[in-house]
Amino acid sequence: MSTPSPSPSPATASPRSGFKRLRSGWLVATACSIAACASTPDEESQRRYQASQQYSAQDQRFRNGPNPDIKPHAGGLQIWSRFLFGDKTGTVPLDPIPVQPVTQAQLQALPDDANHIIRLGHSSHLLKLQGRYWLIDPVFGERVSPFSFIGPKRFHPTPLPLQELPPIAGLVLSHDHYDHLDEPTIKFLLGKVERYFVPLAVGARLRAMGVEADRITELDWWQADAHAGVTLTATPSQHFSGRTLNDRNSTLWASWVLQAGGQRIFYTGDSGYFPGFKTIGEKLGPMDVALMENGAYDAYWPSVHMTPEETVQAFIDVRGQVLYSVHNSTFALAMHSWRDPLDRLEALAQQRGIALATPEIGEVLTVGLPRSNALWWKNLR
Repeated sequence: MSTPSPSPSPATASPRSGFKRLRSGWLVATACSIAACASTPDEESQRRYQASQQYSAQDQRFRNGPNPDIKPHAGGLQIWSRFLFGDKTGTVPLDPIPVQPVTQAQLQALPDDANHIIRLGHSSHLLKLQGRYWLIDPVFGERVSPFSFIGPKRFHPTPLPLQELPPIAGLVLSHDHYDHLDEPTIKFLLGKVERYFVPLAVGARLRAMGVEADRITELDWWQADAHAGVTLTATPSQHFSGRTLNDRNSTLWASWVLQAGGQRIFYTGDSGYFPGFKTIGEKLGPMDVALMENGAYDAYWPSVHMTPEETVQAFIDVRGQVLYSVHNSTFALAMHSWRDPLDRLEALAQQRGIALATPEIGEVLTVGLPRSNALWWKNLR
């Protein structure tokens, strides 16, 4: 989650002193206010947006679906104060996060008649689906911020350098926040990705970064397309969007279902808990593996990120078979300790008899094959 508006944002610095926190927060907000925002949509795009049930023509903004049980947020001033002056003890690991290096030879050796998921960190993943490579929300940058010198910093290196990625058949984005849409990564990959699959209006972000329009497919919730043997369906989530102070919710957000080789992979993107998870499970489940958001939650913003308990319920709702934990262990984006999402989710999975995947950074999970799940963080500070 990342936005410069008065709501929870990873694009805030985390220096030790209150003065530095305040100064860095002001710098980020100022930077975001002058950062490039999505270009004005053309008439055809505008018609598509207006046809979406998620779009308000009056406000010219996207919105979440109905949820009578949605939890209220704290006020903007409260949230900013919490980020700038709140206690961040334990949010950054003291010990190195283990990383399994990934080589091109290792990737080539993965069987082409299976589906493989390689954890890159946070919500970023490299997938090998039936012999072709895909990326989900790739973020290779050191910080999730408009600037390279302030903002949440990466805990660990990526398991393979950006320069060593294989040719990419498809790149999937869940929304436009900085910890999911990384401009330096997108610009490096120009000309190296066959197709981009994004929620409505996120295509304008990519075009502004240099991506050719004819490589981009924008989908509304429940719309589907296919490429390189993979069927992709954009499914609902409960979140928000924006990269500047004045473009909140100008683009849509989504979860995704990827179907390849008779298997289904679900990815929540960023989302609070909402009834849509059950609908996704009813329409498209069961899911062979579900990449479930598990991190950056807080009582101040309960409707846009899930607690581990809500993550488990969402996993049950989508009819998942293996719960794969994402959105943790790479950036400090909230006030909870960096270990809290993993500790709580592991305890809940054990109580419920849920097959849990908490892979190390760089570890390969082959969908449908048995595996032993290492609790790699247990002895780390």
